[in-house]
Amino acid sequence: MIQELKTVGVVVLLAVPFFFLTVWAIVDCLQKDFGTIGKKALWGIIAAVPFVGSPLYFIFGYRKGKKTDLQNLF
Repeated sequence: MIQELKTVGVVVLLAVPFFFLTVWAIVDCLQKDFGTIGKKALWGIIAAVPFVGSPLYFIFGYRKGKKTDLQNLF
């Protein structure tokens, strides 16, 4: 019983940072202009892949997009 709780704790400690990285990557992707909607969709899909997508996005896609002015959207 105690061993199972330790396992759950380890899984949660590993999963929570990846969850927040994934959310951050998706939000960042939504706020950027990648030139075409296809490129934006591709980076959004990559960012949404659990555990590997957000690191790939931050390594390769983070600097490709340009921040859009959010005040001019509305």
